[in-house]
Amino acid sequence: MAESNMDFATLMKDDTGGIAGTMAAGREYLGDGDASRLLPDVGHTIDSVPVAELPDKRWFQKSYGRAVAEKPEDLLVGKGLFYLTEQRQLFLDCTGGHYQMTWGYEQPELTAALLDGIQRGIIWDNHSNIPSAPVKRLAGRLVEVANPGADPTALLEDDERLNTVLTGCATGTVACGAGIKMQLLYYEQNKSEAGAPVFVTMDGNYHGSDIFAQRLRGMWSQYFTNLEVVMVQPTDGEELERVFGEYGERIAGFWAEPVLMNREAILLEPEYLQLARRLCDATGALMAIDEIQTCFWFPEIMMFHRFGIVPDLVILGKGMTAGFHPLAAVVYKGKYDTLAQYDAISTNGNAALPAYLALANIALIQRDAERIAAAGEYYHRKMTELAGQFSNVLVGARGISHMTGLKFHRVDDAIAFHRAAVAIGLWLRVHAYHEGHSTILTKFALPLDEQVADYAVGTYAELLGAL
Repeated sequence: MAESNMDFATLMKDDTGGIAGTMAAGREYLGDGDASRLLPDVGHTIDSVPVAELPDKRWFQKSYGRAVAEKPEDLLVGKGLFYLTEQRQLFLDCTGGHYQMTWGYEQPELTAALLDGIQRGIIWDNHSNIPSAPVKRLAGRLVEVANPGADPTALLEDDERLNTVLTGCATGTVACGAGIKMQLLYYEQNKSEAGAPVFVTMDGNYHGSDIFAQRLRGMWSQYFTNLEVVMVQPTDGEELERVFGEYGERIAGFWAEPVLMNREAILLEPEYLQLARRLCDATGALMAIDEIQTCFWFPEIMMFHRFGIVPDLVILGKGMTAGFHPLAAVVYKGKYDTLAQYDAISTNGNAALPAYLALANIALIQRDAERIAAAGEYYHRKMTELAGQFSNVLVGARGISHMTGLKFHRVDDAIAFHRAAVAIGLWLRVHAYHEGHSTILTKFALPLDEQVADYAVGTYAELLGAL
């Protein structure tokens, strides 16, 4: 009988078992991710985990570390809010992976749901023309979440409600692209005589990485004709009124993120978005709320409920499947259901197993809603107090709940803080690559509790005191 070439050693080229051994030891050390046991070790090298020779980055592009040939601090294994690097250093992940690991690493109930789903016959993926039961159930759940307390039968008959879902998107970029196309189609069908369409976006927006989405944040303008993009400053209502007054019916779409994580975690004000809603109604522009960052991070699942508005389109992504597999969606009013079948789709957008994980994610959030809300409010309050304590260094706290940043007076201080934090095992982000940006960003996964919040904020205080 031929030997299998599908074992771990062969696939990972792990002839001596070193990689398997160090990963197993790392998982044993992390255990169930108990913060009480792990927090004292953050930043330390864990000697019980053996050294292993791991793959290098020689084939990567330069921007992702091709030049890092020795001892990269890449992830080895993770559990909960913690992970071990290949150099065996323990980190507290303050960013939920890359903002998409809703429950951190290896959430046990999600893992159990995944394995149970496979055993029951839920397939990994399939042709989008024949969506399986979890995909159809997820579409229904997203409509329920978008319209809490509404009668489902009445929703189906009301094209003014958020009652239609495009689930065929693997990534937020594709979902945003679908929303842009809906806005353009509506404009062509109803307002084309007004002239070239205009898109109004926030300065500092991030709606994906394709060329049109990047055009909305100022890139590639030399390749676009018969189209205008006007960027406005977040929360400046007078400017917004002026822009809508100038362009009027030419405005095809308004785009906003509730929290601009690409603009130093600026939180939009309810009054601002309510004004935008009125202006969109007056000019026939479609309002798109991009919740790729905020969805599945709040008890309401979709954060737009907090602003007292009903958008025309809501874009979902990132945390929907808690990091298992990319899945995104557009939830929108039925009257804008104008896209043809293949106008906006990803090959693996209607994947059944990720849809099942998204259903499990919704259930976890709704079950834990009170605790999630309390933990997020506690963390943001502590960060606000910290900003007041170090007002000589910090402008203030930004964002909301688990998604909270610290704005520095000086960009050099923000960079120095970031380097110091990473050196002692706190994985967070710094926004310092645009002029005027000087903010540390965090987006803790939902297992955050007061103990972890106190540890993180206390450590931030020590670092600030050393600047």
